[in-house]
Amino acid sequence: MPIYEYTCQDCQNHFQARRAMRDADAPLACPQCGAKRAKRGLSLFAAHSSSGKALAGGGASCGSCSSSSCGSCGHKH
Repeated sequence: MPIYEYTCQDCQNHFQARRAMRDADAPLACPQCGAKRAKRGLSLFAAHSSSGKALAGGGASCGSCSSSSCGSCGHKH
């Protein structure tokens, strides 16, 4: 099951939840305040190719990265 990121519309708490894809937009209670007004947000991800280069977002490779995180190299995408 995928992990989705949510923001509570009442207390602005950001949290994650593992849910089936069919339930991604179903009402979800905030773990902080209990309100059922959480809104699903966009999630960022990173992956590594077989060559060891970091792939960010939709697979755009940052050739200037020397670490495993494109965020640490300061390169603008």
